[in-house]
Amino acid sequence: MPALLETQRRVMDSLLQRGDPADAAALLRPTPGLDAARRLQLHRNNLFESLTAALAAVYPVTLQLVGEAFFRAMARRFIPQFPSRSGNLHAFGAELPDFIRGFEPAAAVPYLPDMAALEWALHAVYHAAPQPALDLPALAALDAGRQAALTLQLQPCARLLASSFPVLPLWQAHQGGAAGGLDAIDWREGARLLVAQRALEVEFQRLGAGELAWLRALDAGEPLGAACGLALEAEAGFDLPAVLLRHLELGTFRALDCEGDTP
Repeated sequence: MPALLETQRRVMDSLLQRGDPADAAALLRPTPGLDAARRLQLHRNNLFESLTAALAAVYPVTLQLVGEAFFRAMARRFIPQFPSRSGNLHAFGAELPDFIRGFEPAAAVPYLPDMAALEWALHAVYHAAPQPALDLPALAALDAGRQAALTLQLQPCARLLASSFPVLPLWQAHQGGAAGGLDAIDWREGARLLVAQRALEVEFQRLGAGELAWLRALDAGEPLGAACGLALEAEAGFDLPAVLLRHLELGTFRALDCEGDTP
């Protein structure tokens, strides 16, 4: 018999439809009533059903846009490539937006990857724990040189999203009781959003072009001075004092004494 780790790997490969099913079946002890291949098939069905249900819970609008049959077929392609690697299913499904971008049958719904990205942002920020927020007095205590060299980190419960499609109105149209519905959507409208959780409520903040570029640069580790330069390239009228004050009031950034921040 192979070592335990190798046995587990071969059984998992069989459950995820990778490799020869007979290879794993040969490792199982015989039992009366059900042969090894049938027992593996039962476990395989349970695995795919439970993970498909987990995806549907995170991506309900994505499911509505394509229908249950399409979504289940897509999940059966996705799960073997990106199976859950944790007992906590909150982390499962993060790769689905990028997977959809390369999933040829979904090409007829070009806004589907961005809708999935919005739904993952909602899921991720809701389950993230906010940290103490940067406030104006802490920032004002630094001289101008230190402020320009400052690296600001977004809260763990905040995500940035940009799309050339109106994914937020489309998402809102699929919520119960939403006014206007699909007929009210302007398909010429794109989306630049900060998705953030405050007090266990998820909020959407619409962003200007410079504001999004600024936040993305900061999120990528650029110092404040360099981020401002990138924001001005994206939007000539970018107003740093107003935008900075807005995000200090929103609590967008972690406090400077959080681990990993640079004072």
